[in-house]
Amino acid sequence: MKYKTTIGVSVELTSERRKHILSKHPELLGHVSKIKKVLSNPDEIRVSKLDNQVLLFYKYFDKILEGKHIVVTIKTNERSFVLTVYITDKIKAGEKYEKEN
Repeated sequence: MKYKTTIGVSVELTSERRKHILSKHPELLGHVSKIKKVLSNPDEIRVSKLDNQVLLFYKYFDKILEGKHIVVTIKTNERSFVLTVYITDKIKAGEKYEKEN
């Protein structure tokens, strides 16, 4: 499945990655459809401290576990793709992403 991001990059969520995400993060079972919203309209985007080609898209949902962020982590390279998706209570440290002009 392909998703458009707010930064103009299309990313792929492969069936292998989807299976991995749901096996590691079963709390996402009813929320996979929200990936599109997170990528197209995030509250914030952060650059990974470990890899500057990895971006973390955060979006807050008040109805998920009494208010949590869904984080969609993508790798941006020749073939941009979703690495993982998870739920967190706060935005992690890291540099805020600024789109290059």
